[in-house]
Amino acid sequence: QVQLVESGGGLVQAGGSLRLSCTASGSIFRVNAWGWYRQAPGKQRELVASLTNGGSSTNYADSVKGRFTISRDGAKNTYLQMNSLKPEDNAVYYCNIGNSIGSQYWGQGTQVTVSS
Repeated sequence: QVQLVESGGGLVQAGGSLRLSCTASGSIFRVNAWGWYRQAPGKQRELVASLTNGGSSTNYADSVKGRFTISRDGAKNTYLQMNSLKPEDNAVYYCNIGNSIGSQYWGQGTQVTVSS
C-alpha cells in the first residue's frame, strides 16, 4: 500500500520561510509527476507547483512564482521550499504523486499558517 507523508508545516511570520517534505512508502511504479496543492478554508484545492514529464517540466501558480520552489529526490521524495510567505498562503498543503498509468497518490496534508 502506498502512503505519502508530508512534514514541515507550521506557524511562521509573514516574510519567513518553510520547507515542506513529502516521502512516499510502498511500491510506486513509473512515477512521472509530482505536485503540491493547497486548500484554504472555504476554498477549493488548488495546484501550487508541479513537476511533470518525468521532472523536466515545472509549473507554478501565479501567486507563488518567484517565492516557492518544487524539487524532488528520486521518485519518492518531493519538497516545496516556500520563501517570502504571506498570510494568503495559509492553507493545508498536500503532496501528490502520479504515474504513467494514471494512478494518483495523496498525502494527508500539513498545515501552514502565516501570521501577519
